[in-house]
Formats: sequence, C-alpha cells, structure tokens
Amino acid sequence: MGSIRMKRRFVEADVLCIGGGIAGLMAAIRAAEMGAKTVVAEKANTMFSGSGATGNDHFLCYLPEVHGKDIEPIVNEFQLGQQGGLRHRSFIHTWLLRSEEIVKLWDDWGIPMKYNGKYELSGHALPGNPIYHIHYAGKDQKKILTEQTLKRGAEIMNRVMCFDLITDGNGVTGAIGINTWHDEVVFFKAKTVILGTGSAIRLYPASTTPAWLFNTRLSPTCVGDGRAMAYRAGAELVNIEIPILRCGPVYFARAGKGTWAGVLRDPQGKPVGPFVTEPDNRYGDPVVDIYQDIFMDYKKTGRGPVYMDCKGLSDEGLEYMYHWLYNEGNAGLLNHLKEEGIDPRERPVEFRTYHYELFPRGGVYYDEEGATSMKGLYAAGDEFFGGISGAAVFGWIAGENAAKQAKGMALPAIDHAKDRLEEAVAEMEHIRNREVGASWKEANIALQQIMYDFTGEVRSETLLDAGLLALRRLKRKARESLLAANAHELCRCLEVFNLLEVGELIFIAAKERRETRGKHIRPDYPFTNPQLSKLLVLRKEDGGPAMEWRPIKR
Repeated sequence: MGSIRMKRRFVEADVLCIGGGIAGLMAAIRAAEMGAKTVVAEKANTMFSGSGATGNDHFLCYLPEVHGKDIEPIVNEFQLGQQGGLRHRSFIHTWLLRSEEIVKLWDDWGIPMKYNGKYELSGHALPGNPIYHIHYAGKDQKKILTEQTLKRGAEIMNRVMCFDLITDGNGVTGAIGINTWHDEVVFFKAKTVILGTGSAIRLYPASTTPAWLFNTRLSPTCVGDGRAMAYRAGAELVNIEIPILRCGPVYFARAGKGTWAGVLRDPQGKPVGPFVTEPDNRYGDPVVDIYQDIFMDYKKTGRGPVYMDCKGLSDEGLEYMYHWLYNEGNAGLLNHLKEEGIDPRERPVEFRTYHYELFPRGGVYYDEEGATSMKGLYAAGDEFFGGISGAAVFGWIAGENAAKQAKGMALPAIDHAKDRLEEAVAEMEHIRNREVGASWKEANIALQQIMYDFTGEVRSETLLDAGLLALRRLKRKARESLLAANAHELCRCLEVFNLLEVGELIFIAAKERRETRGKHIRPDYPFTNPQLSKLLVLRKEDGGPAMEWRPIKR
C-alpha cells in the first residue's frame, strides 16, 4: 500500500460560514446580499444536512398581527420554557422581535409559513397560555435555502469539514478543514468566521437502539465541532453541563412530539398528565414539555408503558397531524404505520423518553448580535441550543454583523499559522497511513459508554472524577491509534476527537455546578441552589480550562 499524501488548497473569504445547516445558510444569504465574499463549508451537502435536513413543522416567533403589540407576555412565557432560563432577557427580545422578519422572508422564498392562508398557532403550549409557535411546512427548507444562498453568489463547498480555527493572538483569522471527496486539506483565510455546526449528538448512546450510532432524533453528524473548535481557539462556552432530554415514539428516535394530537395514557387508559383528556390538534398533550422523563418514571415504578392515544381524533384531525409529522421529517415513521396497518386511533403508540440521548443545552456563548467573545468569530443556532427559529434568526443576524465587520478590512495574513498548517497536514497523513489501529466507531462507542455511565442520569463528585480519568485515557488512546481507510473515515475520526473534547469539558463543568438543576442531577448536592441560577462560562486559559459564574440579566 502506497503512502497517502494530502493535497493542499487555499481559499479566501470575507465571511466563512462553517456548517451549512439552517444557521449557516441564513448567515451566508445575509452576508452575501450585503456584498461580502461568502463561503459555506459543509461536511455533508447543504441540500440535506443539519438537524433541519428532513424538515420542521414548528417555528418559534412573535407576530404582532397575531399576538398583539405587547411582546412582554410572549417574552415572559418564553422564559418559563426549557431555553428561557439560560438566556438574557435582551437576547430573547432580539430573537422574538427579529422572528417576524424571518417568517415573512421564508414565506416569500417558498417555504410555506401559513396554513390555508393564515398563521396557524399550535403546539408547545399549555391550554390558556400564549402560543408562540406556528405550524409551517418545512419539508423542503434546506433545498430552498441552498437555492437562495447560490442565488446571491455565495460559494458552497460541500463535503468539507472544518476541524480547527486559525487565530493570530487578536482573534480568528480562518480555519482548517478536509475535503472528504479528495485527500485534501483546505486552508481558509477569512476576515470573519461564523460557526453553525449544530448540536452535540453521539456523545451518549442512541436512545432506543444503542448499537446503531446514527439512530438519533437530531442529525448524527452534528457532533459539537463548533464547541470544540471555539474552546481550543479561546472563545467562551456556557452551561454545557446542563443536559436536555427529548421523547417520542419508541424505537423511532424522531422529533415531532408537539404535533402528536393524542392523550398520553397509562395501560389502564388513565391520562398521565392533568392538561387534556381528549385529542387536541392545537395542544396535543403538553405534559411532555413539562415532564419529559415521565416515561422513565413510569417504567421504573412499574406503571408503564405510556401510550400516545389518538382515539376520538377525526379523520380530518388525523390527516392534519400526519401532514405536519411529514413536514417534521417523519416520513419513515408514517410509512411504517401505513405498512403495518396501524391507526393510532385504534392502536395507541408507545412513547418513551430518549433518555440516553442527552446532549448539552449550552454551547458557544454568543450574544444578540451573534458575536462570541473572540474578535472575528460569530456563532448561531444550536451552537447554543436554539432550535429552528434560533438558527434562522441568529444566522441572519450573525451574517449581517460579520459582513459589516469584514467591510473595509484587509484579508489577514496566515504566515503566523504556517507551523500549525503543516502540523495539521502531518496529523491527517498519519491517520490515513496507519496500517494497524482502531476504527472511529470503537472510540465513539467507548466514549458513549463513559459519558452515560458517569454523566448520565446521575452525577456526583466521585463518579465525575472516575469518569474524567477514563475519558482522558480514551482521548489519549484515540489520538495514538485511530486509523482511516479513506477521507470519509478521516472525517469521522475528527468528529470523535471533537466529541472527546466536548465530553471532557462537560465533566469539568458538571463538577463545578454543585447543585441539582434540571437533568443535571447531583445526589451529593440534591437541591437547586438559587444562588447558582447563573451562567457557568468556561474558556481555555494557559492551556487549561478556566470557569467563571455570571448573572443572567432577567
């Protein structure tokens, strides 16, 4: 076998968007229409990539024509939800105020934001409370946003994974990536960089089928690359120790719980929540937004399983529900129901908490302008959990502000990074040329086991100490032994290195948060401490992690 030599390619940009999901494409569209030379680097293909790859059907927004002129009730309701407790009020205000603009843009571009000619308020709300999600038909959103990006002259580089940022001591000046179509290392020189790489999936075992790494509710290729790159470059991360849980049909790790219109019942047919007793297309059963581990608790206490019962839903109501589930990306699930002859009105569907699929709610710390703590570096979307709406709104804002900053700037020199560039080439060639070693899958599975065993449902000082020791051994061994038979496997190896980085930081931050908060459960600190209702900011200093507590501006 001949020795693999990596080719080199140099690319220049005013604005480099790392990640071509919703956030990255919205950033690219805005930056390009403001006249910036814009490049999108996407490890997959922007037509079908990111957590919005197969569609969405709910969009969080504030629409004055629907909600009225007073935004405060919507902001207050948002702050009570899963995301609101970790956000400054000014951030929420900006998000909601700019959301109307995005809703109208998407509708103009061909993403249907109305149903039967009007905005359809539905889902993720308690009966009687303000509803700030609209149903929309997002099945083809990635195709449409790709078209809009190209229409404005931005360049899309598919199959290019960025794995490290270039800095010059003052800020970010570019990035290093690999092209998985070729054995090629790509060096980006950029005036500004926007991170939009999504969530951090594959840290924990797949929810209902642990042997299958890619059976996840969100995109399995969104693995925290942005968080790892930002940390290594010196940018701040925030609240990565706070995990989030999701739920849905058993064995189908799929999103869409807010669209299911039935009532969640125990085996005796009794509702498990206090909110609804009959199917309701507008609300579904809101207990899953309030108490997502209800399915785990019912199992542990022998009262389960819990079923989504759509009995009593009309034909029109069922068709309505299926329409939105299809737009959410549930075509496979709907095909299964059809093939098996399952009508959820006659045969309730078992639901389950995707309790293994923990992922950090926090991430790269960016403000309401999309700016991070580093000059020239912006971020958007699920770099700090925000869902489809957050990705669209802050992608747009980040692209706008990155283009403004780049205007009039000279391209940075990267002479200072020559050693790092050659080092990166050598690292890639070494992984590609190993003849004996371990596969990325082995390392990823080992990481998932460590993460779940020591930072899963329960955490404590002793568990975290033991798990961190095991993870660091794995991290060292992975660097020493992983091999890649081709460029595609090299990409997977780099993903695992980033996952190991993020996993290590979760251990460190989880040790620092000495309380129980949400699904961060510490039996050695069993109560929620009001004095720690703060942001835990983590950054790299002097080669290691440094942490700081900051108040949330409410």
